[in-house]
Amino acid sequence: MTITSKAQRSWAHAGAMAAILALPLGVAAPAIAQDYPSAEETLDWTIAFGPGGGNDIMARTIIDILTKYDLYPGDIAPENRAGGSGAVGWGYLYAQSGDPYGISTTSGSFVTTPLQADTPWQPEDFTPVALLATDDLVLVVNGSSEIETIEEFIEAAKASPMNIGGTGTVNVDFIVPTLFAQSAGFEFDYVSFNSMADQTTALLSDALDAMVGNPGEILGLIESGELRPLVFSGQNTPAALEGVPTMGDVGHDIGVSMPRGLILAPDAPAAAQDWWIATMQEVVETPEWADYIEGNTLTPTVIYGDDFRVFLETTKNGFEEVLRSVGAID
Repeated sequence: MTITSKAQRSWAHAGAMAAILALPLGVAAPAIAQDYPSAEETLDWTIAFGPGGGNDIMARTIIDILTKYDLYPGDIAPENRAGGSGAVGWGYLYAQSGDPYGISTTSGSFVTTPLQADTPWQPEDFTPVALLATDDLVLVVNGSSEIETIEEFIEAAKASPMNIGGTGTVNVDFIVPTLFAQSAGFEFDYVSFNSMADQTTALLSDALDAMVGNPGEILGLIESGELRPLVFSGQNTPAALEGVPTMGDVGHDIGVSMPRGLILAPDAPAAAQDWWIATMQEVVETPEWADYIEGNTLTPTVIYGDDFRVFLETTKNGFEEVLRSVGAID
């Protein structure tokens, strides 16, 4: 896909206006992308998980940037519609088919939930705007735990299965510790939560032995010592987790990342998709977005439109293969 610059888009707009002015009187002008979005319409922004999680943080960061730079002319109404590992929120958006004012952010559950639940939708059903970043997970224990290192954790888990918490059921939070446990030779019980806040509370109250999460969501608790990071699932340890080994460092590289992107409702008008692609090209160039990427230890991986749809299909096929191999789905 060819990505145009802001200047090129301005020339294209000028050309379109010139063509409209040249039409004979009485001939209706065709609808153009500049008719969208309308300042009279409220943007219905679905956040498919509870407050405080990675999906919520990304959505509200984008909304803040859109507002600060006056990139969206109307009101934006973000709504947390949590439940069913994202099935509730994305099901709500799916029901808005054809509506250019329904939008949502994605996470790993966007790919994995349809693999293990009877959802009426698949990732490729929605109108793709952009993959914006990928992120990885850190395995943590309570800061008061006797376990100091990942080697000690593996040894303890081999002696007696641990319970490990994550957001959602059969998703990346489940896949990462599953593949790591298979490689390291231990068993565990996975405990799913609808929000990061709930699972963090469970870990801090010793209802959990460990949990996985995006570093950006729990970095403050790590820095304060309330949580102790043991291992990172990405290829390279981010600066914020200096000294924490990667799974590859300890001989158990799993090669799984979580896609974070932006989608519109199914069958959204092409003008709406084009407008959001052009707008997100501006969003990702802002210093606020760079701060978000760094602060949340994300990898800036940006692709647009149908390229994002292909990415989702490829990722879904890969996740499906992993989940079938561990018996998580039939």
